[in-house]
Amino acid sequence: MKDVIVIGGGHAGVEAALASARLGNQTVMILGNINKMASMPCNPSIGGPAKGIIVREIDALGGQMGISADKTLIQIKMLNSSKGPAVRALRAQADKIKYPEYMRNVVLNQENLEVLETFVHDILVEDGKIVGVRVADGTEIACKAVILACGTYMSSRILVGHSFYASGPENEPTTSRLSESLKSLGFELIRLKTGTPPRIKTDTIDFSKLAPQPGDKAKLRFSETTTEYLPYEEQALCYLTYTTPKTHQIIMDNLGKSSMYGGIVEGVGPRYCPSIEDKVVRFSDKERHQIFLEPESLYMNETYIQGFSTSLPHDIQELIVHTLPGLENCEIVRYAYAIEYDAINPMQLKRNLESKTIKNMFFAGQINGTSGYEEAACQGLMAGINAHRNLHNLEPLVLGRDEAYIGVLIDDLITKGVRDPYRLLTSRAEFRLLLRDDNASERLIKYGYDVGLISDERYNKFLKKRDSIAQLKAEVENIILTPKQDINQYLTNNGKDVINDKITGTSFLKRPNIDFCDFENVTGLKLDYSDEIKDQALIEIKYAGYIDKAYKEAKRLKAMENRKIPSDIDYDKIQNIASEAREKLKKVRPETIAQASRISGVNPPDITMLLVYLEAKHD
Repeated sequence: MKDVIVIGGGHAGVEAALASARLGNQTVMILGNINKMASMPCNPSIGGPAKGIIVREIDALGGQMGISADKTLIQIKMLNSSKGPAVRALRAQADKIKYPEYMRNVVLNQENLEVLETFVHDILVEDGKIVGVRVADGTEIACKAVILACGTYMSSRILVGHSFYASGPENEPTTSRLSESLKSLGFELIRLKTGTPPRIKTDTIDFSKLAPQPGDKAKLRFSETTTEYLPYEEQALCYLTYTTPKTHQIIMDNLGKSSMYGGIVEGVGPRYCPSIEDKVVRFSDKERHQIFLEPESLYMNETYIQGFSTSLPHDIQELIVHTLPGLENCEIVRYAYAIEYDAINPMQLKRNLESKTIKNMFFAGQINGTSGYEEAACQGLMAGINAHRNLHNLEPLVLGRDEAYIGVLIDDLITKGVRDPYRLLTSRAEFRLLLRDDNASERLIKYGYDVGLISDERYNKFLKKRDSIAQLKAEVENIILTPKQDINQYLTNNGKDVINDKITGTSFLKRPNIDFCDFENVTGLKLDYSDEIKDQALIEIKYAGYIDKAYKEAKRLKAMENRKIPSDIDYDKIQNIASEAREKLKKVRPETIAQASRISGVNPPDITMLLVYLEAKHD
């Protein structure tokens, strides 16, 4: 009897299996091809807007993705560094060969974790509870919990032009038996689509026509445990080019040959990462679209054409790729394709990612309707943690929307469902000023420590860092600046506003365009703190008012989150709520008042009547 079986070895499956095993559970990961573990069938990158913050959150909770990315990256940069801290995020080019290789070594050397190469055909359930799985050769493996993290491999098919065939990503085998098993258990399945662009030979690109896109010189990393950094001089370059009017004309002339526009596609594609033909049609007013060229690996002569996914036939792909400046004579080594697959309606899940109808059955990753490696990985981590907590009769770990982008993602999935592959965006988070790249540990490391995935050593190191930040802020507050001639001369020479009155160091740092470098120059002090400590202290000082306001709003919301709704509530007995609200509440069955308030079609008057009903029942 195994404790936990994880179905799938992608980014969700890896995090789920590692979390479960590291927490002491006898865990089995079942996947179709061990060599495809944690593979990158789409873009060779980790992070990006909001996504980079998710990786930082995974690390703060004790997950693996950030560590592996740091060990295998070939370029890293901080996006939006000139903008406010709420939208800054790391993005790294990962080595497509080394990243999965590193992850595979971590998994294969993890205590309590066994890897089995086969396909799961059936989920075994008795009396509404998981009892095991049946694999391809008919063998049944008993277990206490199952985590489904099978990505885009359920009943998937590849589409190019008007042709299609059954296949998983990169021509890996697919399975329809698992879809059938889920349907037989009463799950509602949905059909989704995603795609990938062509890959070209790097040495056939004319780089003289492209704009280089280097990484950052600063020492950047996803994981707080990382101590070795890839030198700036050794980072690979990405490049920028653009589509041309000729690109657009060829696409429009051949639109009917696309799988999407030719009526072949059944699934709904990603709204925020559309194919190139979809971009040309939807944004016909734009003369050109940005196209980034990203090296896939230091060990491959291949470059990824970011922003150029398509399902057009191979001959048309040849034509349109060669219209891009710098790629006129390039050689395509792998053509683009679209892939559609089965997923579940995530509104069938609880906040801990467990099925509402089958105990100890968890879902994580693209099977829940998400897109992206980072969104998948964080779900896998949460499912692994919560499967463990279920088996040990512990309260589930549920992160609030004010605590983590992970909390925003899961709440959006289970409350609103998906119509197209879900992509996390900073705009989805109402408390994004609280959910910053710099404070991921402050927000979440206590959870990781309490759960058991963060060591005493790492947690104590974090506490010392927080003490240093507090100490620096206190020192600054105790410094008084006066409008002396030398101070104002420095400020004038550097294009900054002069001081007219006596102010504290804190007030000085709150001024626009002022940082600790200015502070040290005008005071003559040399602060003995790392740049990282100074940067975080500066953010907390500058945005203190906005942060306090956001915390107050989050506290008000927390009261609604704490107001539980009984699982057996009969919404038909609540008077004076709208019919649409009643139907939505019955379908979603929210666990809290706050979750109920976020359901589309449930309005404030409906929430008021729900509260009145709950109060009356309580009395």
